[in-house]
Amino acid sequence: MKRLGVNIDHIATLRNARGEFHPNPVYAAKFVKKAGADSVTIHLREDRRHIKDTDANKICSINNLLVNLEISTNPQIVNIALKLKPDFVCIVPENRKEITTEGGLNLKKNRIKIKKIILKLKRNNIRTSLFINPSLNDIKISKELEVDCVEIHTGRLSNLIKLKKNYNFEFNKIKKCSMLANKLGIETHAGHGLDYKTTKILTKISEIKEFNIGHFIIGESIFYGLKKIIKNFKKIIK
Repeated sequence: MKRLGVNIDHIATLRNARGEFHPNPVYAAKFVKKAGADSVTIHLREDRRHIKDTDANKICSINNLLVNLEISTNPQIVNIALKLKPDFVCIVPENRKEITTEGGLNLKKNRIKIKKIILKLKRNNIRTSLFINPSLNDIKISKELEVDCVEIHTGRLSNLIKLKKNYNFEFNKIKKCSMLANKLGIETHAGHGLDYKTTKILTKISEIKEFNIGHFIIGESIFYGLKKIIKNFKKIIK
């Protein structure tokens, strides 16, 4: 069964626009679970542009809620993650000037640092994934790092589909990476820029077990309601 993780970062973005307390990301976490999400994703960024420490603490404390905490390799953020002890951690690249995550981790450059973080997380029984580009070499390095999962950056595929350009080459890269990861015993997830159409296309890849979607879900919920959009995605990934 394929799973849906809902990223609620932009609920916090909306709250922060007024510097007040509404809408509440903690309430949002409970709401999306009740609406059918299999897990909730939050990204505790170094600049705290959306999710704050108090949000992360409260959300990770909710009973029977699977939380996927996205973090950079920043030592302070890693220490916070170890204290919060979420169910899952996804290590992502982070650039202060970026609007959103621009690509996968540079595993070759940061192999030693990432390896140490993975070991710390594993000692705390936290399922760990790496946010990577659709690269066979990155899958092989992920295996060497003994990670549990990889989340493949689907941004380029999504953009090609939205622009109605030929996406076969990019799709096949993701498929080959997913197949290799499965062969090596690594679970494959997909995330970034996913909408209805891109998600439906990616469901053809049986090896992808989890879809993590945020911006599109929150954006569409303005018009059609959060509960309805989550249910629509659940139908697609079935």
